[in-house]
Amino acid sequence: MSFVITQSCCNDASCIPVCPVSCIRPTPGDPDFLTSEMLYIDPKSCIDCGACMDVCPVGAIYPAEELPEPLDRYADINAAYFERHPITEGLAQAAAPISVPRGEVSWRVAIVGSGPAGTFAAAELMARVPGVEIEMFDRLPTPWGLARAGVAPDHWETKEISEVFRRIASRPGFAFHLNVEIGKDLSHEELMNHHHAVIYATGAMQDRTLGVPGDDLPGSVAAIDFVAWYNGHPDFADRTFDLTGSRAVVVGNGNVALDVARILLTDPETLAHSDISDRALNTLRTSSITEVVVIGRRGVAQASYTTPELMALARVKGVEVVVEGVSSVPAEGSFAVELKHQVAAEYAASGTAAGATKKLVLRHLTSPIRIIGEDSVTGIELVRNELVADENQQLQAVATDDTSELATSLVIRAVGFRSAPVPGVPFDDSRSRFPHSSGRILDDRRGDPVSGVYVTGWAKRGASGVIGTNKRCAAETVDALVQDLLDGVLPVPSGDRAALTQRISELPVDSVDRQGWLTIEKHERTLGASQGRPRVKIIDRTALVAVARRGTA
Repeated sequence: MSFVITQSCCNDASCIPVCPVSCIRPTPGDPDFLTSEMLYIDPKSCIDCGACMDVCPVGAIYPAEELPEPLDRYADINAAYFERHPITEGLAQAAAPISVPRGEVSWRVAIVGSGPAGTFAAAELMARVPGVEIEMFDRLPTPWGLARAGVAPDHWETKEISEVFRRIASRPGFAFHLNVEIGKDLSHEELMNHHHAVIYATGAMQDRTLGVPGDDLPGSVAAIDFVAWYNGHPDFADRTFDLTGSRAVVVGNGNVALDVARILLTDPETLAHSDISDRALNTLRTSSITEVVVIGRRGVAQASYTTPELMALARVKGVEVVVEGVSSVPAEGSFAVELKHQVAAEYAASGTAAGATKKLVLRHLTSPIRIIGEDSVTGIELVRNELVADENQQLQAVATDDTSELATSLVIRAVGFRSAPVPGVPFDDSRSRFPHSSGRILDDRRGDPVSGVYVTGWAKRGASGVIGTNKRCAAETVDALVQDLLDGVLPVPSGDRAALTQRISELPVDSVDRQGWLTIEKHERTLGASQGRPRVKIIDRTALVAVARRGTA
């Protein structure tokens, strides 16, 4: 018997060091680790010890004989990966991380953003800088960023990564300052006055527009707003979305686009067992949408969505999946690209699904050129594309003369996300993220590193990768910080933890500490238990702070 890695793999690689026979690939030392969709176990090398399953933070690993039926195919996928990439030698070794010897200085680091990127950075720091004091800030009263407010509610196993984050935040030297916005409640300069270094892990919570006529019509909305709404983000809890039409169009070809489409078509009573916002659930119960068309400008092989998410669409009950624009010629490329094309071709050839009452269409090689409507969206005009190699032999989507219109009252754009600047910190407006070199933020005039200021996560590399990608990203940033610490180039703060605590107590907002967050979490889980759900989210900021106060009173 061997073990098998399945859909919910988060790529954090915690399974790799515990494997006694090094049968899990790719590893952090492999060149394709950062771009891999998931990890795989070699069935020929696995000795059935179960160590990987024990440490997996998202329950993605199963004994082959105990795979749930919907995940059966992953046994073949794991094996196929090693047919393509046979193990011929031991683990590729990443460079040994730099650590700081124990000394008399109490190093202090502020981390702005409590999502996966910031929390993985905290773990790296605590592992490599003895006695480090970490002050973690977030503008929301709740932590974990997109792990709480971005991962789809029907992907509960992926949300279990928050248990790893909880353990990180419980370590000595770690402090939360939730509900405090840097750049508004506290300035960047104030942070620097109290810390040797500041790491920005603020993510990317602003959408990119389509840049076509009608993009600003009512009914044309951002996917990030829709996702935050159904996940109970306090800033989006009061949003309303018109689901009275029979068709929605999602523009974009990444996992977020598939999440949005899947949530729109999933039976609300299935979602009722998740942590979806009650307000969103009630709206979805009255939805008239029976078809979602997902528009992608390039082909299947170039699509940003991952194969596991594409495969998961087949498990949405009562929904027929139609894939258009699949080449009859098998794709050539990486293992992931070839597998993705194979799965898409299977959908394209499958025919009408028996008993389906809803339809999900993935329409490739198509771009929007106009959103139609006067007072609100009534349709969208589309153009067919063809792929043409440029001078660098990179395939580009080029519009043809073939246009069409599609009736719809809802267009959801999922074409990328942008980070927001922080006053006093260099920012690259053209790329919508912080300029950096290996995580060191660069002066936007001279291009030199700004002493003691760093970045990680989406704010560093753009909106790409999965949750575990942030672990490697954070390690690179902490490498830079630790090297600067050892080189003696970090600034010396004038204030300590006591001074920072005093300053925060003077703010016009109520800061939520770790005990306050634990009180919120207990309250939400208690509400959920009474309904057979993992939690019932509090979606009002004032109510969240009020609950937090009970734990700190």
